[in-house]
Amino acid sequence: MQAHAVFHQAPHRVEWADIPVADPKPGELLLQALCSALSPGTETMIFRGEAPEDLELDATIASLQGQFRYPFRYGYALVGEVVGAGSAEHHDWLGRRVFAFHPHQSHALVDWRDCHPVPEHCPSERALFFANLESALNLVFDLAPLVGERLAVFGQGVVGLLTTAILSRFPLGELIAVDPLAGRRELARLWGAGTALAPDEAGDWVERGRDGDIGLDGAVEVSGEPRALDQALELVGFGGRIVVGSWYGRKRAALNLGGPFHRRRIRLISSQVSTIAPALSGRWTKERRFHLVWEWLDILQPERLITRRYPPGACQSAFEQMRDRAGDVVQIIFDYS
Repeated sequence: MQAHAVFHQAPHRVEWADIPVADPKPGELLLQALCSALSPGTETMIFRGEAPEDLELDATIASLQGQFRYPFRYGYALVGEVVGAGSAEHHDWLGRRVFAFHPHQSHALVDWRDCHPVPEHCPSERALFFANLESALNLVFDLAPLVGERLAVFGQGVVGLLTTAILSRFPLGELIAVDPLAGRRELARLWGAGTALAPDEAGDWVERGRDGDIGLDGAVEVSGEPRALDQALELVGFGGRIVVGSWYGRKRAALNLGGPFHRRRIRLISSQVSTIAPALSGRWTKERRFHLVWEWLDILQPERLITRRYPPGACQSAFEQMRDRAGDVVQIIFDYS
């Protein structure tokens, strides 16, 4: 059959183009897309042409094989209805809604093991945040917050806001959100931050709040800006830790490691949702984390973060608005109805 997909043709240029889709083979399900979500961080970087061409799209996701070489498809948050099954044993999937880590596409073939059934009570637009909420939970796992700590989240895009919302449920001493956009700082307050600051305000605030030379106990950096990581190094105190969830692509991170970094014994922790931290992997599996994601989707109801809905044929306008952050864009989705 003939389907359509969003293709990155060149930096700053995407197209809604034809793509053939075969009949499902045994073990495969055919999905008809209902909606898909753009990743404000990763997909903005890709749209700008800042992804390294020699890097794999994502070796852990079957639908994202290959490299960042034009033309290519990308995307990892699609909710669709199962309209075909390659074998009789999977006919009970027909008519069900599922979440899949898949590029933006009208119809898609997905291995049944890579399809996550959407609970009947869960709206499709809420299920779109499955991937982002899994990332936010993974960041909190890696940060391992303690009672009474002073923590900061640098970057209040979708993942940053969800991370802030989860951390706000902990009995912390203080939770600070840092973002250059006023609209996102206001959202951060609504989603649980006790204080929301612009980057140029954060230093003075932490200095005023210090007891001696304590500084922040920990920080999460999800802004996508290396400057934010450098600022986190200045503000975290002795023995503190910084969880780096940003992917910088081709950006180089010029960090001041000649200042307090060594004397304060600061720990930099890389965090990526495709794996689970070794310290947790004896008890935590991806399946266990998936169950937790569905629970927290209902708690947080992140569909409230959707800023604009576009038909996928208007993908160029959607990506341009996301790139330019027009109107303080938070989350853009494609509606296939």
